[in-house]
Amino acid sequence: MRDVSIIGIGQTPVGEHWDKSLRELGFRALHAAMKDAGVERIDALYVGNMLSGELTAQEHLGALIADFAGLRGIEAIKVEAACGSGAAALRVGYMAVAGGLHDFVACIGVEKMTDQQSGTVTSALATAADADYEALQGLSFVSINALLMRRYMHEYGYKKEDFANFAITAHANAMNNPYAMFHSPITARQFAEAKPIADPINLLDSSPIADGAACVILAPTAIAKEFTHKPVRVKATAIATDTLAVHDRRDPLYLEGGAISAQKAYAMAGVGPADIDLFEVHDAFTIMSALSLEAAGFAPRGQGVRLAMEGEIGLSGRIPITTMGGLKARGHPVGATGMYQIVEVAEQLREEAGANQVQNARLGMAQNIGGSGATVVTTILERI
Repeated sequence: MRDVSIIGIGQTPVGEHWDKSLRELGFRALHAAMKDAGVERIDALYVGNMLSGELTAQEHLGALIADFAGLRGIEAIKVEAACGSGAAALRVGYMAVAGGLHDFVACIGVEKMTDQQSGTVTSALATAADADYEALQGLSFVSINALLMRRYMHEYGYKKEDFANFAITAHANAMNNPYAMFHSPITARQFAEAKPIADPINLLDSSPIADGAACVILAPTAIAKEFTHKPVRVKATAIATDTLAVHDRRDPLYLEGGAISAQKAYAMAGVGPADIDLFEVHDAFTIMSALSLEAAGFAPRGQGVRLAMEGEIGLSGRIPITTMGGLKARGHPVGATGMYQIVEVAEQLREEAGANQVQNARLGMAQNIGGSGATVVTTILERI
């Protein structure tokens, strides 16, 4: 097995790109990453995406983007793992380079969601839940997370407003991210008074749907410095699964897939939670931030919310999260989200995060969650 590093990164702004097609978004991120890496050709292309067939009537994304980018002939496939598709594409690319099959691989996450009405998008997102026993009964992902949040509050004695700092922190960090969808801070009062969606979840608990694409170029670490003076090593990448339906889990408030994925990644990297300098959580809803922090070992069961309440998740806190806005304020183009997380961790480790730079960051971690925890991909990156 060869060591693998990121030698180039690229991303498009997250937002409502009504004037850009799915292929164009993917191409723009790919072109930016290839330019950043200083390469004109790649050996393979892996595209993370969840909903292209449902929302744009377009599958076969590997060949689509390879053709549009002038890369006909290369190996190119789509990788799907619900909202975890972006990080799953990185894992496939990592295995190709680590195994010696390819030297230069592009991993893209891309999604286009905003051309459709909200009901259509909600129904499409529900395909990542259990079709027979969740979606068919009328459960959307908002309602599933609302049930989890209500149960968490009941079990551990928290109030709704205790979750506010997850959203406040994300919005504060997005202010300095030119690629983020939202550039406006929010207050605790705004959080408390936001429009309800599915009690106890309101609008400011929830990440927005969006369009966007992000990309990294992978190469063997042994030659990485021939292309960039600031490569970022892929220290670990791990995937674990759990039941699709929340009611089938041993404990609905324990992200077992997240815990297994994190433990595998820690073992592969030879590190533990105390060694991680920043953590990009999958904050599709504020409850997921708490559950992910607990599953990854940054807080005991029932104490993830306390990290937010005590200010430990800020840029200078014990474990900075959502350092460039997270899903909540950067936006959540679902199949691209995991790749945005990875690009943002790479920016931190390359010391390119500007006003949001986490000082002396050496190890960064991202956890990309598919569904309500049925697929979890954990990635650990290291500054070389």
